[in-house]
Amino acid sequence: MKRPVLAVFALSTFALLVSIPAEDTKENAMDARMKTIIPMLTEHPRAFGRPISDRPAWEALAKHDAYKGVVHRAENYLTTPIPDLSDEMYLDFNRTGNRTRWQKISSRRQGRLAPLVLAECLENKGRFLKSIEEIIRVLCAERTWVMPAHDRKLTNFHGKTIDIDLRTASLAHELATASFLLGDKLSPEVRQLIRDNLMRRVINPYRDMVTGKRKINWWMKTTSNWNAVCLAGVTGTGLATLESREDRAFFIAAAEKYSQNFLKGFPPDGYCTEGLGYWNYGFGHYLILSEAICQATNGGVDLMARPEVQEPAKFGARIEIMNSVYPAFADCSVNAKPSPTIMWFVSRRYRLGLRRWEKYDPVCPGGLASAMMYSLPNSASKTPPAEKPQVDIGQRTWFKDAGILICRPGEQGTCKIGAALKGGHNAEHHNHNDVGSYVVVVGSQPVILDPGSEVYTGRTFSKDRYVSNVLNSYGHSVPLVAGTMQRTGRDACAKVIKTEFADDTDTFAIDIASAYNVPELKKLERTFVYSRKGFGSLTVTDAVEFAEPKDFGTAIITLGRWKETEPGKLLIYDTEEAVRVDIRVDGAEFAIKAEEIKEDVHTPTLPTRIGIDLKKPVTTATVTLTIRPAGREGPMLRNGSFEEGTWGWKIRDGGMGSLSNEQASDGKTSLKIVDPSKKDGSSISSARMPIKEAGTFELRGKVFRVSGDGVGLYVRYLDQDGKMLNKRINDRGWIDAVGAVTGPEGKWEAFALPFTAPEGTVFLQLWIHSSTGAVVTAYLDELEIAPAAGKQP
Repeated sequence: MKRPVLAVFALSTFALLVSIPAEDTKENAMDARMKTIIPMLTEHPRAFGRPISDRPAWEALAKHDAYKGVVHRAENYLTTPIPDLSDEMYLDFNRTGNRTRWQKISSRRQGRLAPLVLAECLENKGRFLKSIEEIIRVLCAERTWVMPAHDRKLTNFHGKTIDIDLRTASLAHELATASFLLGDKLSPEVRQLIRDNLMRRVINPYRDMVTGKRKINWWMKTTSNWNAVCLAGVTGTGLATLESREDRAFFIAAAEKYSQNFLKGFPPDGYCTEGLGYWNYGFGHYLILSEAICQATNGGVDLMARPEVQEPAKFGARIEIMNSVYPAFADCSVNAKPSPTIMWFVSRRYRLGLRRWEKYDPVCPGGLASAMMYSLPNSASKTPPAEKPQVDIGQRTWFKDAGILICRPGEQGTCKIGAALKGGHNAEHHNHNDVGSYVVVVGSQPVILDPGSEVYTGRTFSKDRYVSNVLNSYGHSVPLVAGTMQRTGRDACAKVIKTEFADDTDTFAIDIASAYNVPELKKLERTFVYSRKGFGSLTVTDAVEFAEPKDFGTAIITLGRWKETEPGKLLIYDTEEAVRVDIRVDGAEFAIKAEEIKEDVHTPTLPTRIGIDLKKPVTTATVTLTIRPAGREGPMLRNGSFEEGTWGWKIRDGGMGSLSNEQASDGKTSLKIVDPSKKDGSSISSARMPIKEAGTFELRGKVFRVSGDGVGLYVRYLDQDGKMLNKRINDRGWIDAVGAVTGPEGKWEAFALPFTAPEGTVFLQLWIHSSTGAVVTAYLDELEIAPAAGKQP
């Protein structure tokens, strides 16, 4: 027998009664747990944040720097029309596989809600209410809240079913939070519209799934980010909306049950196989879920207290290679970093003592739920900081269960190189076929890297996923065996042969033969040896054996440029850093062939695959790559002679600069500047140069003037975080030049320009810019920056 539970929604002038069918009266584990939870709950529902009526809370936020631009941003929406999201646009994905077009407009549309609501709460004048109600009506009028990419069969679009996906859960939580914050400032009609939609699209379908009335959505049992993201949105919606304590207790008990699946996606060492970006997304939403329940029960139910959460919470700190560089393993951006708010939260909540992250102020506007969670008191802010660090990052992080090794220089010594070395298997969440891949960082640049994810399309999560050359093994620094790439599957894995860790050297050897479906392959072992001696190095050795002669090769993936400086020796470089690679092959001669990986990726340039292929089939062979940092032992300004190509220089298209062999003061190459426009100026930047202390320096070089004048040389003074310390001389942000260089036409002329770096300067950066209004053609060569006499760089 079933019994209905009445949920009462208090409105300004009436009450809306909603009957929610309950489970059988027979007591089960869920019923028992609900009975424990019910007394912990407040009389009325609550969400993150404080209602608009709590003026002291909102007036305090209005004074915070992070919230000072919210009203201005919201004002822009008062006169900007809501973008249209037509049925035709929804069907675009089904027809073309393009996710981006619909998602961009959907994001712009949904993104109006939070700033408008926050602005109204901050100001409390009613100015934004009309626009808030307008966007709420538009969102509630959408045929479905499910994203096109998650509705491939169009069953939600055609109204045959109502599923809950990432967007549905998120949007529901935002609307529920908006209703809680604004209360009766919204019209009764709009408040009921919100509730009707939340009940129809989220609360009733989810209740039916949990009670077995309908088939559950797959994410309820998955171990990926979907589980945490959807549970956070659904549970937050229920806690902010349902008047009945029994109903709210039901949502909490269900979250306790199903969120365990998310935690099962982490091995005991806490490694996130989905990649750092999805750790931010998935684990970040687990925090939102946990905190919503914690606040709703006044700390009585604390999902963060689960022992299995401890290690995943540390992942963001432990996955760092060095200098805020992280590997882009799985579907991840090459620029991915841990969310500062998440890092602040876990450090405080677990008393990890991550001082670097605890300095961060988590108060910030954003999505309504997350903004309110982090901007107002929470369980982390109420936890006193640890007296000393509890997480020792040290020289290495060994994720034993995942088979991932992070090697760092350590605090002492001269080592300038770090590495991330990947074992693992080819059936991970957001998997790439990348067993044996690696990332090499010099300074703060990943010179050899994993190119990360592609731009998502219909192909990305289909049977054709590994057609992509950034998702299959061709786009990773791994071998190509008998012309065959790696296969997909849990048994395509790295078997750890050896780990040996010492102060100077870390050795990590793996058997990766199972990743290749090549019957003749008898052995394929990859051995990494990371050395901290001197400037540091990484040696990658592949030992292969076949039953009969077969082709073999390996590869290096980079976003930078490269050249073979002499046979078997490569220089791989980008603007900031470079590595030298010595290639040694036993068993055959080899050839080097590079090609761009022509896929739609999130990187600023297409990745380059530098293939190192044996010239003939072999039965046995050994290929050894020794990778060392380049250039640190040289002058402060790297490649000031331009003989190493563009290494150390950012010469963008349209920047009016190029390398030239037409003139050279010394060697064969110089920098040519051709500025034909009085409206625009040339713009070429050097790599950053670290200095030990502020003081006086001198910029030297030679100029060959062809015609005109106006080549200015500027030095940017940067702090540890890259913030420029130069004094601005006008509202456009201009800075003073160190000097302008000139000389007789058709002749090389030397120059020397002194300058003083202010206190706080950690890096120098040379900027070459012909001033607006100048029309000039000239060459520069033999550039260098040196400290004044008696000073050290």
